[in-house]
Amino acid sequence: MLELAGEFDAFLCGDDAITRSVLEKSLPRLKCISKYGIGLDKIDVDFATSRKLPVLFTPGVNHATVAEHTFGLLIGITKHIVTTAAAARNGEWLRLTGHEIMGKTIGIVGLGRIGKEVAIRASAFGMKVIAYDIYWDEIFAAAHKIERCESVDEVLFNADVVSLHCFLSDETRGMINADRIEEMRDGVIVLNCARGELVVTADMAAALHSGKVGGYGADVLDEEPPPPDHPLLNAPNTVITSHIGSRTHESVIRQATMATENLVRFLKGEQPHAQANKF
Repeated sequence: MLELAGEFDAFLCGDDAITRSVLEKSLPRLKCISKYGIGLDKIDVDFATSRKLPVLFTPGVNHATVAEHTFGLLIGITKHIVTTAAAARNGEWLRLTGHEIMGKTIGIVGLGRIGKEVAIRASAFGMKVIAYDIYWDEIFAAAHKIERCESVDEVLFNADVVSLHCFLSDETRGMINADRIEEMRDGVIVLNCARGELVVTADMAAALHSGKVGGYGADVLDEEPPPPDHPLLNAPNTVITSHIGSRTHESVIRQATMATENLVRFLKGEQPHAQANKF
């Protein structure tokens, strides 16, 4: 990114690392950053704000897509779909016994746009839904019979399936660690379609090998792409996908269109669809 930074007026970026060094090299010519997606942890938003540099992003365009991917991971784990399909492809007729999700409790950490879509799908599958979010939507929760938890720990203690849908911050980094895994139910399934750094990799790998965690489905890792010896790639009952939860033909068009429109609108002096920072 340092090699690219410099002689242009705007950044149209995905999950690229827009650090302070990149921004310093880009200024004073750089006029705005338009993010393709909603995760801002790769952008130094504080520094951008201090320089009155707008950071635009695209909320509301991929929530259904990511929710579908979340349930794909859950079904893949509970029904051993990945394992048995790979065995069949290799000529082995492996018949494993899975689990139903109907009647189980799913705990959602982060009841924003994506978390809400996961809750809707969980209800359709006959699951009980509990959730925690700092900004609680009482109307939505009541309409979909979602039980409010007062803390993340309350969600973890009472869920058969834990689904993470919160932003990465200093407060949430490493939130799923050995201590919190210990308070979860034996055999819990953890789903992570948010950010890999929410989970302490070594602690999750150890819990999967011990059987304390019954399954881990993730579309994100703490290092992407991961090294061949990443601890979670060969952990038992684990399904890892390559950060493709929002990559459908429908969602990609929506994200690209909004990110580009944001950029064009700002440079024309018009109001963009969404701006992450205020000054």
